[in-house]
Amino acid sequence: MDYKKISIVAMLLFLLSSCTNRSENSKWQSIFNGKDLTGWDTYLGPKYDTVLNRWDSIPVGLNTDPLKVFGVADVDGGKVMRISGEQYGGISTIVEFENFHLQLQFKWGKFQWPPNKKGKKDSGLMYYGVGPQGADGGFWLRSHEFQIEEGDCGDYWACAGAVSDVRARKENDSTYVYNKDGDLYTFSTVSSIGRNCIKYPDAEKPSGEWNTIDLYCFGGTSVHSVNGVVTMVLKNSRQLEGDKVIPLTKGKIQFESEGAEIFFRNIRICSINKLPDNIMNDKHMAN
Repeated sequence: MDYKKISIVAMLLFLLSSCTNRSENSKWQSIFNGKDLTGWDTYLGPKYDTVLNRWDSIPVGLNTDPLKVFGVADVDGGKVMRISGEQYGGISTIVEFENFHLQLQFKWGKFQWPPNKKGKKDSGLMYYGVGPQGADGGFWLRSHEFQIEEGDCGDYWACAGAVSDVRARKENDSTYVYNKDGDLYTFSTVSSIGRNCIKYPDAEKPSGEWNTIDLYCFGGTSVHSVNGVVTMVLKNSRQLEGDKVIPLTKGKIQFESEGAEIFFRNIRICSINKLPDNIMNDKHMAN
């Protein structure tokens, strides 16, 4: 029996359900079975040479994980997805999603690894992931990043050709903070202002506690929410393909391995046919 194919079919069934307004009867589809990594691909980029303090040139590759960077662990009485962070890379869904609400919980583990052994613990939720593995920095898909990093949870990074518009307040030449009444700026790897917009407000819990992430994506709009608080709204999702600019409204979900141990649980997704009313009416929603 091909369990991988069965899992993929099960994930596709989420398209038949809807949780548009998050009623008690909303139908969710779990995309982590709590037993193994069926339905996911792993990818590890080049190793970090701790002697020469530089990256090797050859990636470890697809579904090759000798150090068990990606796995399942028992944490707080339940099975969770564990990412050790020991090597940089990502774990991504095999199937692509569009027009969805993704919800999950994460918390940090104890371990950190070079070249970020003493910095902020870092990971990330990549969405609308497309194209080849390792497109961004040799490690991650072309995608939008919902930043998961200590103190910065909810930030935005445009990765490997992804482009998005965000209303923000300019604090200096390199710092832009989300503001629903701010000017509309374009963030991408080729933008003159860079590819990073900082979330507002800060809704993250102290390191070691479980945080709840909600990501709403409909058409070209996405909404980042941390512990029930909207921290950013992004518009006009698109991508650069050579000289062309094309929509980016469908893709894989990917979690980063980026030097820190992190746990994910209750990873579930459902389709939506609009952004939920409570999000549309939120005080942080920009026009």
